Amino acid sequence: MKSEVYSQSTCIVSAVAYQYYVLGKKRSEIAETVGLSPATLSRLLKRAKDEGIIEFRITEPYLSCCQMEEFLLRKFNLKSVIVVPVPEQYAGNDEEIKKMTALEGARYVQRIINDGDVIGLNWGGTMYHLIQYLNPCRKVPASIITMHGSIEHSLKKFQAKSLVRRAAMCFGGNTLVTTAPGLSRSLEEHERIVNSPEYRELKQMYSRIDISVSGVGSIYPKMDSPLLTSDYLSKEEIEEIRREGATCDCLLRFFNKDGEECDTSLRDRTVSISVDEYKKIPTRILVASGKGKAHAVTSLLKGNMLDVLIIDRELAEAVDDLN
Repeated sequence: MKSEVYSQSTCIVSAVAYQYYVLGKKRSEIAETVGLSPATLSRLLKRAKDEGIIEFRITEPYLSCCQMEEFLLRKFNLKSVIVVPVPEQYAGNDEEIKKMTALEGARYVQRIINDGDVIGLNWGGTMYHLIQYLNPCRKVPASIITMHGSIEHSLKKFQAKSLVRRAAMCFGGNTLVTTAPGLSRSLEEHERIVNSPEYRELKQMYSRIDISVSGVGSIYPKMDSPLLTSDYLSKEEIEEIRREGATCDCLLRFFNKDGEECDTSLRDRTVSISVDEYKKIPTRILVASGKGKAHAVTSLLKGNMLDVLIIDRELAEAVDDLN
């Protein structure tokens, strides 16, 4: 009984907890009102949590998203994971889910970017929306470069120049883009492109990329990638990719279920940063949406092709089921 005389009562513990967590009062204000030192007040607030006087609860769907983030973070040893909740009214609406995920991707990039950073961009449907969501009011002097050749001849809305120009509105640094096609028609043409002054300048920048932002195209179980549904590839090239067990594409390169680049005739004709160069980038962000991309995302995770993952809840659940 004597020791209890010298300890603070649960009445004062609950009172300060109520004022701080419910009424939102400042700690200094509470300490002065109840006649406690700031250090004692901190101890009482901790005691309120330890003894269950106050409880914190994260509601659904946010709790499930946090749990999936923690699972993916530990399973694949990532730097960061964001799982975007899908409101009930948007369930099954692929386009709206893609926009929500792209928005979180844009917010993440603008949170972590620093003055002087070099950002490497990879094109795709989600990336197209992400660039539109970058906030010009949060201008940071950073440079923007493309990590591969142009695909505008087959996918008009992904014109490199216009997309880089839109991204550059949010950053005050330089921009660098190549107009060379992403896939050369022959090894000889590829040799001419990669040795041209334009591409050599871009290639020199690859080693300076601080942050890369990429999407991923799905090839398995359904061939939904824009690279396969447009006129970017011939029927023979698509068949070769399928024979080699490709599950996805990223950086205009094709990867199998283990995250290894497929050994096809396209490999040496692709105008893009190499996989080895890409893996040296300090922060590699993948932004993807749609549960149909579960195999694609899993492939890149297994291949250590990213360290930051931003996906929607439905896709996260599908990736969870595969792993």
